[in-house]
Amino acid sequence: MSGTARTILFKGGTIVTMDRNVPNLATGDVLVEGDRIVAVGPSLKADDAEVIDAAGSIVLPGLIDAHHHAWLGVMRRMMPDVDDLFAYIDVVAETLGSQYRPLDMYLSTRLTAVASLDAGITTIIDACHSSRSPEHTDAALEALDSAGIRALHMVGAAMDKKASNAHLPQDLERLALNWNAGAGRVRVGLFGQLNLDWWKVARRLDMQILTEFIGDLAKLGPEFAEPGVLGAHNIFNHCTRVPQETWKLFADAGVNVTVNPRSDALFGFDDDSFAYQQAIDHGLTPALGIDLDTAFGSDLFGEMHALFGQQRAAMRYRRFRGEADAPAPISVEAVLQAATINGARAAGLERSIGSLTPGKQADIIMVRTNGASVFPVNNAIGTVVQAVERSDVDTVMVAGQLRKQGGKLIDVDLAKLSAEVTASRDYLLDASGYRTELFGTSASSSGTTA
Repeated sequence: MSGTARTILFKGGTIVTMDRNVPNLATGDVLVEGDRIVAVGPSLKADDAEVIDAAGSIVLPGLIDAHHHAWLGVMRRMMPDVDDLFAYIDVVAETLGSQYRPLDMYLSTRLTAVASLDAGITTIIDACHSSRSPEHTDAALEALDSAGIRALHMVGAAMDKKASNAHLPQDLERLALNWNAGAGRVRVGLFGQLNLDWWKVARRLDMQILTEFIGDLAKLGPEFAEPGVLGAHNIFNHCTRVPQETWKLFADAGVNVTVNPRSDALFGFDDDSFAYQQAIDHGLTPALGIDLDTAFGSDLFGEMHALFGQQRAAMRYRRFRGEADAPAPISVEAVLQAATINGARAAGLERSIGSLTPGKQADIIMVRTNGASVFPVNNAIGTVVQAVERSDVDTVMVAGQLRKQGGKLIDVDLAKLSAEVTASRDYLLDASGYRTELFGTSASSSGTTA
């Protein structure tokens, strides 16, 4: 953890606010006092401020990863070619997940949090479908808190047959008291799928409720259309191949939708109806998530690239197929909205984060534009969405605290974390008998059980 909060001035950068009421600036400043943004404008004065030279950089809100299974951090790229959801579940849940100790939960979650901060992600909605015990949940929350990221940790039933979920949903009471009573960076919600009894507990505790929803695999019964059941407290992830009557129900209730362009393509969940576009067409504000470390990692720039390309491919295919009213091609601004303000809305934090708005929490990133693949900057938002990579992220601030500066993470011993994560992975492989293949090139050869 870095020191106490202070007054910091981002000076002379290109400012992208993501707030229509706060103008973008070709050259401007952002002033932070404590954990808040207090001013955005040209030539701001703050004699006592620590100055961060933002010349030649773009300053913008921290990215928000609206769906990520942080507990899979130790399984990075373990199944890069998998396209069978149930084969994936067999490995991550039945084989490896069933062996997780609280220590493994801590290390995987910490790795994901640190990697996210390094890539300019200041907030993560942590979809934990492996809350095996109160101790596992506490370990994950400790990892998120100690890393310094902002997080909504969604407590959910473990997927494997060996797990007991007897502590749920009752444990939500304890967790709400410990984590949701104040205004801390880390909060708790429910990964409740379609269990309405669990939803009732979460609603009483004023928690966000997450459901992974693939139209081919799940249906909403008439009970979900009852008044008050669905609303802004709901987050539905994937939302692929969902029938139109369900989209209308979602729209009428004002639920939140999150999409994962790369993993939805990996598993073949989506088609050219395209979940992101369906959400937009129904007046919703879809947010972006990364979903998996087993194939990807903590890189929201990759998701932005994928969303831009996939939406354009799908909509133009529909146009060329003869649909006269096919939706327009996506814009880079819409992509960045999905990675910032829309994610804040999904987390229930729209009033606190997601834009550079005076009074909001100081979750800010600064990206360099002097890289060979980036300059010259002819369009600031296009540069962020289409050219910037994680290596261009210079500075990351969460709630006024610097977590990365000068391209280096602050207060993170990467060598120590690497050794601990490697030991955790080796333990899980030994305990489960699962074997990985360093040069495997197909889903069928991505691993075997001894």
